[in-house]
Amino acid sequence: MEKEEIYERLNKVFRDIFDDESIVVKPETTSSDIEDWDSLEHINLVVAVEQEFGMKFNMNEVTTMKNVGEMVDIIMSRI
Repeated sequence: MEKEEIYERLNKVFRDIFDDESIVVKPETTSSDIEDWDSLEHINLVVAVEQEFGMKFNMNEVTTMKNVGEMVDIIMSRI
């Protein structure tokens, strides 16, 4: 799977979780870039991403991810 496909799939997940069709995630996207991305929505987002890609993040990964690019790197390492 190429990074472009991961970003396409992540865009769908982010748009669904945050109910905003205008979201386009980039490697540098962080929670401060998306209005409703708070700690509760972060949990929902992580669960949705795990389901989308059929994988589980470990707690250290969840707590240390600084941006979407780091999330993509973890996904790439698992597929």
